Amino acid sequence: MKSLAELAAIREKMKNNVVLREGSGQTRIVVGMATCGIAAGARPVLNAFVEAVNEAGLSGNVTVSQTGCIGICQYEPVVEVFEAGKDKVTYVKMTAEKAKRVVDEHIKGGKVVEEFTIGSVK
Repeated sequence: MKSLAELAAIREKMKNNVVLREGSGQTRIVVGMATCGIAAGARPVLNAFVEAVNEAGLSGNVTVSQTGCIGICQYEPVVEVFEAGKDKVTYVKMTAEKAKRVVDEHIKGGKVVEEFTIGSVK
């Protein structure tokens, strides 16, 4: 059994993840987590977005959540980014490393990472 202090530390760490997944930020990052997405590696992508947003101190402005099938299974893992007043951006064939770059360049920097978008897939 864990000590009370260890359990409190685990609770605090996980609380940040829950807030990110259920928050009400102006920017929403939505990861497709249907069977096809999970099989293609969407779970590590979701976790990487949660960690990167938290580490960047953006949890007040950015919500990371999951959804079911987005409908383009051949491009999984798929991530959609919704920002107020802007067009939706769809990132495809995502990895945890790509997720961190999207947070740095797109979410923080305001520049879409074009090479990861559905329009750039060959």
